[in-house]
Amino acid sequence: MKKFFESLSNVWKIEELKNRILVTLGLLLVYRFGAHVTLPGIDATQLHSLAGQTDKGIGSILDMFTGGAFSKASVFALGIMPYISASIVVQLMGIAIPYLQKLQKDGESGRKKLNQITRWLTIGITLIQGPGYIYNLQRVLQPGAFLLPVSSFAFLFSSVLILTTGTIFAMWLGEKITDKGIGNGISLLIMVGILARLPQALIQEFTSKVTNNNGGPMLLVIEIIVWLLVIIACVLLVMAVRKIPVQYARRTTTGDFEQDMMGGNRQWIPLKLNSAGVMPIIFAQAIMFIPAAVAGLSKSETSQSIAGTFSNMFGFWYCLVFASLIVIFTFFYTAITVPTNKMADDLKRSGGFIPGVKPGIETADFLDRIMSLITFPGSLFLALIAVFPAIIVGLGVQQSWAMFYGGTSLIIMVGVAIDTIQQINSYLLNKHYDGLMKSGKNRKAVA
Repeated sequence: MKKFFESLSNVWKIEELKNRILVTLGLLLVYRFGAHVTLPGIDATQLHSLAGQTDKGIGSILDMFTGGAFSKASVFALGIMPYISASIVVQLMGIAIPYLQKLQKDGESGRKKLNQITRWLTIGITLIQGPGYIYNLQRVLQPGAFLLPVSSFAFLFSSVLILTTGTIFAMWLGEKITDKGIGNGISLLIMVGILARLPQALIQEFTSKVTNNNGGPMLLVIEIIVWLLVIIACVLLVMAVRKIPVQYARRTTTGDFEQDMMGGNRQWIPLKLNSAGVMPIIFAQAIMFIPAAVAGLSKSETSQSIAGTFSNMFGFWYCLVFASLIVIFTFFYTAITVPTNKMADDLKRSGGFIPGVKPGIETADFLDRIMSLITFPGSLFLALIAVFPAIIVGLGVQQSWAMFYGGTSLIIMVGVAIDTIQQINSYLLNKHYDGLMKSGKNRKAVA
């Protein structure tokens, strides 16, 4: 522990890293401040019914991703989610559209064009979601909550424009954190929004256990211990890898490769147990919004039943479909992000080979088979963590506190925290200090 605090103190000795951390904290503070700025024309003191809509169910997920801005009718009410949706669409379209495939292979210039396409698509998605959000306000809030005529074009136009501007500004903040801060800007915005609800959820659970004679403080301590164990499980899921041995041949004077029989040139290919990260949960969550939204447009008994089923995120059928989609999307996303063919070609060109496997197509098939074998348990583990809040709710835990026992929120927090620590680690190691995840004495710079 002492070494860890010494490493933290070393962070402030590196001027560039200190400045990046301060920039990151400043931009995150701006984002959190904007989450409390209510849309013009709405009385912020009369949003109780909107807050009630986001206390449970899918509404609570939307409010969590926006850091409470959704329930406050804030200028950031749509948060960064339109940008996430646009990024997902662009990635999926890259499989089928040759132009996007070409941009993905064009390096930095292609990446810039893809980012520009994503930004324009974000604006388009926001212009669609904005009127839907305003319609929801009109349906949920009392007429006295609106300071302007709610049905007027001026109110609708100005509100949608502000919501769109808020999303674009949030997107800009995320990109600035990535460029000028410590990286992972968009993910940090989501994580900070999720963490903003953690103290309130913990206080509500404590109040429930103490005042309602519902187990007392000791049960809350047990719940916190279980929560920490789930966090450890998430860390293992994010960091677990399967290492594939790779042996390199040496080039002879004639230009041919000669196998190094001594095994001194052996290295490893790390294949992650969960290469898809949190994206399968985000994909599945986006799909799960659709049935309830579409069924809600009809007043028939069947449609209302479907809407109710897919609005209850702690129900059996919701969890079953959600978990199945996560398993499917884990395989799908891993297939498009882990280029086993390219890995096999790179090995062949560099004279590398997997012992007992022929270079080329057989190596690609071998890597693909290994990825499938390790992805299956990884996808099941990911699905279990995603539906674990529903299990916890069944044991009597408050829904707001149960949301932190798994699902998208916990995976995002763990994943972003690990990435951030690794970013800081790289700065410390480059300046000849020990990283946050390694103990030992400071290393002296080599002249």
